[in-house]
Amino acid sequence: MGKMISFATADGSADGHLAEAAPGSPAVVVLQEWWGLTPHIKEVADRFAAAGFTALAPDLYHGETVGHPDDAKRMMMALSMDRAAVELRGAVDLLLDLPTVSGDHVGAVGFCLGGGLALFLASIEPRVRATVDFYGVLPVPGARPDLTTVRGAVQGHFGADDAYIDADARAGLTATLEDAGVATELHVYAAGHAFFNDDRPEAYEPTAAETAWDRTEEFLRTRLAAS
Repeated sequence: MGKMISFATADGSADGHLAEAAPGSPAVVVLQEWWGLTPHIKEVADRFAAAGFTALAPDLYHGETVGHPDDAKRMMMALSMDRAAVELRGAVDLLLDLPTVSGDHVGAVGFCLGGGLALFLASIEPRVRATVDFYGVLPVPGARPDLTTVRGAVQGHFGADDAYIDADARAGLTATLEDAGVATELHVYAAGHAFFNDDRPEAYEPTAAETAWDRTEEFLRTRLAAS
């Protein structure tokens, strides 16, 4: 359904997977796991378009995807947050300039690394009014977003058995958001990390994934309509 495009940024251009819905649709930025812009993330963007959201998944690794955790960690650590900020703002600009998109605000949805990046984008971009974080806390080490600047609401989806994000981390994120005055709802599932990724059968938990998707779609539709 979608296609790779180039879009303008303040420093030049960037690439991403764009999936357009029918005219009058709300818009969503979809943010990758630490593996890069994989077929799974492109399929998530396409799924959003099928549900009535125009979606853009920026390619923050610039054409590179990886399959081993060591390589993913290396790519994540090498990610320049300054460059990512420019590209993410460009993604918001592109979406809001599309004739198929309605309104002046967008949503941000991210997975793992992308969950943290979604929070980061919401902290630097007031046009993000609905943020959905799938099992992510921080974007990269040393780049903690200032959550006091987040506008709109945040929804989180986490696995109770996540080996990377425990109950204390979830509680800390919720407390930080609520202390900042951000409307926050957190959902915890009988699942582990990456339970939404159906390309990883060792992690995928279909019941949790479908419930989380339904909640995400309702949250985005409601929050973006209200904004």
